[in-house]
Amino acid sequence: RREEKKKKEEKEKEEGKQKEKKKKKIVEGKEKKGRKKKREKKKKRKKKKRKKEKKKEKKKRRKKKKKKKKKK
Repeated sequence: RREEKKKKEEKEKEEGKQKEKKKKKIVEGKEKKGRKKKREKKKKRKKKKRKKEKKKEKKKRRKKKKKKKKKK
């Protein structure tokens, strides 16, 4: 019986530690997420802008090529 009691206590201690770890992780994660999300949003916006600019450049280039062909 004493051994069973000891095992139970150890198990409860371990579970408590794991729960604390999880709580810490969640708190850390939340702090990081706020900043990370903002940074990711900025990156996405920049990527979209870059894509739009590239598309415009491609269109301009295409128009120039077509004009040259027409002259021939």
